[in-house]
Amino acid sequence: MSSETIVKQSLETPTAYTKFNADNFNAYVMNTYGRFPIALERGEGCRVWDTEGKEYLDFVAGIATCTLGHAHHVMMATVSEQMQKLHHVSNLYYIPVQGELAQWLIQHSCADKAFFCNSGAEANEGAIKLARKYAHEKLNIENPTILTAHASFHGRTLATITATGQPKYHKGFSPLMPGFYYVPYNDITAIESAIAELDKDKRQVAAIMLEALQGEGGVRPGEITYFQRIREICNEKGILLILDEVQAGMGRSGKLWGYENLGIEPDIFTSAKGLGGGIPIGAMLCKSHCDVFEAGSHASTFGGNPFVCAVALAVCQTLEKENLLANVQLRGEDLRTGLKAIAAKYPNLFREVRGWGLINGMELNSDVELTSIDIVKASMNEGLLIVPAGPKVLRFVPPLIITETEVMEAMDALARAIANVVK
Repeated sequence: MSSETIVKQSLETPTAYTKFNADNFNAYVMNTYGRFPIALERGEGCRVWDTEGKEYLDFVAGIATCTLGHAHHVMMATVSEQMQKLHHVSNLYYIPVQGELAQWLIQHSCADKAFFCNSGAEANEGAIKLARKYAHEKLNIENPTILTAHASFHGRTLATITATGQPKYHKGFSPLMPGFYYVPYNDITAIESAIAELDKDKRQVAAIMLEALQGEGGVRPGEITYFQRIREICNEKGILLILDEVQAGMGRSGKLWGYENLGIEPDIFTSAKGLGGGIPIGAMLCKSHCDVFEAGSHASTFGGNPFVCAVALAVCQTLEKENLLANVQLRGEDLRTGLKAIAAKYPNLFREVRGWGLINGMELNSDVELTSIDIVKASMNEGLLIVPAGPKVLRFVPPLIITETEVMEAMDALARAIANVVK
């Protein structure tokens, strides 16, 4: 059966809805998530359906992951074709499509080399290892320190939760990894003071690791002057600048990479989430001058296998071919306009609307009793899926193919949800 036939049949014949047993699920799956009481079974475009047949407009997209939405014909065809060809081999051999994906990423960014893994946490772990190896071999730093920001989020491995500047993620996992130091985000004085203080303690700063826009930390965009001064400091002192682009990258900000909004280039940056459009893949990309890895320095069994690279390359090419960056910019403006209009109706409820492209946050005033979870649940009842970014921030990260009509539909649903909870 051809891939075209598979795609056609999949689109024409939706999966039958099945009865879901949450108790049975919970009996076998570890309780590591606070799950909402719906079970999603099928998706198409920017919509998903639960096991009861209820339809939702998806403004979560797997948390900024489903770049092309659900059941996109290009991804479906690529998955089918690649599975019929070759899905996995070891990185002990050359994998042609991995090279093609690396070439696309290099040609569309400031990087010179790429390393592939399975997730954003692994990509950030690779960046941390690369920075430490660079510090030892190129800077002769015996006790390298990496600066990261308060309210940051870099992953769930032991090193990346240590890099994450949120104590709630550290609880229960001590002793944490040494070699990290936290500073306030968008505060250049704090950066300068930390570097001076650590130098005195013989814990020299080898790298500064930041998100171009803090996602989990409340959808907080980086300030241009802040990042430009950091770039100058890094140049002056030989410090590496690492940007975590796991959530803001791959077109979500309205530009391909978040750093393009800041007028600077990092030495190292990471990607995942939207890179594979929902297929697990991560990438750590760097400039040649800090590529100190050699055979045996780092590895990943599944990283960059033919299957994930073929899908990620198809996502990248579709992003470019369909000029989705233009759609992200336009729909982002529509979304922020709609959010600001709703916020204006409730001046005592909302503090601010902020974001780039199709990663936007709507912050509640700190003194209101309502939380982001309250509005997320109310929106779910109205057929709209959104996600919190902390207890007081609503996050809106729909697929990059979202239409103007769908944005307006989401705003109507959100307005109804808010009206219901403020009664």
